[in-house]
Amino acid sequence: MLVSCKYCGGLHKRGTVCPKKPIGNKKGTKMDKFRWSKSWQKKRLEINERDKFLCQVCMQEGKYNYKDLSVHHIDSLLERWDKRLDNCNLITLCRKHHEEAERGEIDKDYLIKLVEAIEED
Repeated sequence: MLVSCKYCGGLHKRGTVCPKKPIGNKKGTKMDKFRWSKSWQKKRLEINERDKFLCQVCMQEGKYNYKDLSVHHIDSLLERWDKRLDNCNLITLCRKHHEEAERGEIDKDYLIKLVEAIEED
């Protein structure tokens, strides 16, 4: 099973140690520091609350999934650092759908439309 990596933003087999994981100290990369920041922790909670702590893709499939959730950057941090805290670029997804979105199996435009619908409510 593949899991989303908090250090590089990519996918790894479960149990794999990412080469980008900081060793022994908290220097880390720009993305690491962002993921550890209070601003990200606060924004992540805000997005989870906005999305009612439910995977938004599962919701479209008629399921209420509140397990293994994370907040996904539709445009990745590498692509659009400037949108890292923009509500319109963030969506709550379960592990399965987050991994599919990271692999490009869920279209970005679809995710953007889901966020737009949430923001309208």
